[in-house]
Amino acid sequence: MKRHILTIALATAALCTTANAAELRMSWWGGDSRHAATQEALKACGEKHGHTINPEYTGWDGHFEKLTTQIAGKTEADIMQVNWPWLPIYSKNGDGFADLNAFSDTIDLSNWDASQLEDGTRNGKLNGLSVSTTARLFVFNTTTWEKAGLELPKTWDDLVAAGPVFAEKLGEDYYPFEATALDAALIVTLYGTQMTGKPLIDPATNEVMWTEEELTKAIEFYGTLVENHVVPKWQDVAAAGNVPLHENPNWTAGKIGGTYQWDSTFFKISDPLEDGQEIVYTDLLTMDGQKTAGVYRKSSMVFSISANSDNQQAAAEIVNCLLNEPEGVEALGSTRGVPASKAAIKQLSDAGAIAPMQVEAQDRVMAAEGPAIHPMMEFPDVRSAMEDNLELYAYGEIDAATAADEMIYAIKEALEDMGS
Repeated sequence: MKRHILTIALATAALCTTANAAELRMSWWGGDSRHAATQEALKACGEKHGHTINPEYTGWDGHFEKLTTQIAGKTEADIMQVNWPWLPIYSKNGDGFADLNAFSDTIDLSNWDASQLEDGTRNGKLNGLSVSTTARLFVFNTTTWEKAGLELPKTWDDLVAAGPVFAEKLGEDYYPFEATALDAALIVTLYGTQMTGKPLIDPATNEVMWTEEELTKAIEFYGTLVENHVVPKWQDVAAAGNVPLHENPNWTAGKIGGTYQWDSTFFKISDPLEDGQEIVYTDLLTMDGQKTAGVYRKSSMVFSISANSDNQQAAAEIVNCLLNEPEGVEALGSTRGVPASKAAIKQLSDAGAIAPMQVEAQDRVMAAEGPAIHPMMEFPDVRSAMEDNLELYAYGEIDAATAADEMIYAIKEALEDMGS
């Protein structure tokens, strides 16, 4: 009799496991290391929770178009890696993805702070969980600054004053900093945010917050950097082929003494340095009377669950495993940057799986203050408005006031198109 009862119990348990098992799909973009790690993590998490997850991965190029087509046809994967600025495109009113708040008993949301959760929220619905949080930080070559006989700058005034010293002591081909194209546009954004205490675009109202006069001052500050030999001229950078920083021989040789980069790019920009060159992250430079530190911080990407998935509960179990549970965290490692999840950071730090410099940079990112960033700041139309007009200003074809007027007009147009 006992054997019969045991047999029934085992059979019932097996049936329950089979009934709860789900076949899921997950899509993402990335390189080979990310692909390998994610597949390993999906296998481990699938085995743990009794689900099968079919991977769908591509490179960056074309992923947006592919995902857009899938979502339009309601054929998207159950779990998706989504670029943070795409959330308002796919989920204007918050109903384009599942609301992860509904799975708070499955996904441990306490591992994210309020600002990180807000990044993935649309119209009160948690559409995506931040996989990693990134921000722009200052990076300086300590070897070069010591060679110039200067301490690393703490203020914008320190940086401006260093330009002539670099030229005199090290040569005209040495600069304390670099800023062209997107980097220049983000320096203008940082300076303006610190000066005004406001984001360029308000995430709450979708309105441009800066006046033309305020943006003009921020653009003129970029001109000050050029005039004082702080950054190379835009024309000179273009003449050299607009080489990416990590491929620029002047950077690798230490002739460029600083830059403003994402904290997640440390190894990308440090690995090419010549022997003897050392770089460090520092806090954001400051100005007298600034109203905020102005950190440009955002989710680098989020994990979302399809609103059309028939297996949202199973998908939530896998998402939690990937981001919070030991099996998923160990497999993913830092292939998407320093994790946003507190549990993942602790696990990888304790295991020595994150470099101390990465942890230090992430601490600076999370400690810095600044207004929320509007996803539209990452949109091509907005970036083009900033970069194209800044380039015209750099070439002397328009003045700062005209550049500011053109930028604001183009940004407002992009916001109107997005809202229509």
